[in-house]
Amino acid sequence: MNDPNEIRALKASLRGAIDTADALTALQAKVDALDERGDIAADVLEELARVSAAHAIASTALRGLINTMLTRRSAPTT
Repeated sequence: MNDPNEIRALKASLRGAIDTADALTALQAKVDALDERGDIAADVLEELARVSAAHAIASTALRGLINTMLTRRSAPTT
């Protein structure tokens, strides 16, 4: 049976992962502009840490939801 809540959760999880990936992409110019012989400013590192953690969490949540959906679909029905 179709579960509309599951579909809504999947859509929201995917949006979260994409939004955080976009936030990482927005930081690419800052990272590309870094002088390889220089030091990285603390605020840049903090922003990278925050955004990469958010992306990791969003991606892990999406993966967990998908795995749950796959497991439920492969479980024998009683």
